Amino acid sequence: MLVFDSGVGGLSVLEAIAASGVALELDYAADNAWLPYGLKSDAELRARVPALLAALEAQWAPALIVVACNTASTIALDAIRAAVAAPVVGVVPPIKPAAAQSKTGTIGLLATPATVRRAYTDDLIAQFAADKRVIRFGSSALVAAAEAKLRGEAVDASAITEAITGLFGAEGGDALDVVALACTHFPLLAADLAAAAPRPCLWLDSGAAIARRVLQLLSPAPGAPRVRRAGFTDPAAAHGLFSTLQQRGFAMARIAAAAPFSADPLPDGASA
Repeated sequence: MLVFDSGVGGLSVLEAIAASGVALELDYAADNAWLPYGLKSDAELRARVPALLAALEAQWAPALIVVACNTASTIALDAIRAAVAAPVVGVVPPIKPAAAQSKTGTIGLLATPATVRRAYTDDLIAQFAADKRVIRFGSSALVAAAEAKLRGEAVDASAITEAITGLFGAEGGDALDVVALACTHFPLLAADLAAAAPRPCLWLDSGAAIARRVLQLLSPAPGAPRVRRAGFTDPAAAHGLFSTLQQRGFAMARIAAAAPFSADPLPDGASA
């Protein structure tokens, strides 16, 4: 199966799937040449993402595709399903479980600026959290911070502080007890966010829900799973991720060559 995102955020979803313990062949692809998707127009993404995934399906033949990106899922999921033959699983901001688990009636929504203001998000809140106070905060800086963290660089403390202030410092923030992480990059920063928060709260993401859905649709791979592959539309920018990929089971990770997702092997022992 294939997990797809604009950057490394989808690795949080891949990890949740791998944590199930079920033997699955897991590959990863990132359109990092266009990172972040939250700054692209709806029309651009509807044209680009289905075409990329159709090309990747032709090369890697995944049994299932997980679009591990809230922006792409909310904008282009129907177009993606029309472009590929494999079943497609998208990501939904975890507003429903956040509302269900809040004891104070105040929840936070931490997402990209595009997701925060999208009508789709308004609809989810109206459907599942109409009786809750929802404090929204959008951050593109956290996406960059997560990318930097997985390259082995220091996390941007100002991005963390800004997000925490935007949630807990907002009107009603003193009652906030659950935060919905509505960008797959953000679980990679959950420990950093929790450490900076003024008090303990529950940080929810969609990884476990996606993993459950995947296991409903896929059977375990027969025999030992083959080596995982990873592809990037900007391979030069992905070089700093070699160590992270190897730590996550991509012992012979493959990085895209000149053509998007045409893979060349990563030499054993390569590092950032």
